[in-house]
Amino acid sequence: MPEKNVRTGWFFRDEEPSNDNEYFENMTRTVFQAGLSWQLISDKWSNFRKAFKDFDIEKVSDFDEEDIERLVSDSGIIRNRAKIESTIVNAIAFLKIREEYESFRNFIDNMDRSENYKFVKKELAKRFQRMGPKTAMIFLYSIGEDIKHED
Repeated sequence: MPEKNVRTGWFFRDEEPSNDNEYFENMTRTVFQAGLSWQLISDKWSNFRKAFKDFDIEKVSDFDEEDIERLVSDSGIIRNRAKIESTIVNAIAFLKIREEYESFRNFIDNMDRSENYKFVKKELAKRFQRMGPKTAMIFLYSIGEDIKHED
């Protein structure tokens, strides 16, 4: 993904992600971003890409306890076990969505996006770990959806 600037270089505002791995990477970034500074995540993101195999959904979905221990010990990333484990669970959820809808883009396109994506945010929270309303809102914004900021 292009690194246009420190804070928003990972956002897809003028185009949508080109494949499910890019959607997965953005989701993972919003999960790890929660509660932390934008700069911290930006500074470590190239390490995240290496640690999570360039966010290849199939590879991450196969991570096991040994991989989790490797990641928890990796000082180049945020070593939050719950966020690391949720990334693996979310990769598996992406695979299920791919089976059901063929792609994550089709999944989003087949949902009711009225009321500022109310249903979409609930569906994301149901299918993915650590995807609360605020995180879902940031994720949807980051992939180019026309979601409005909520206070």
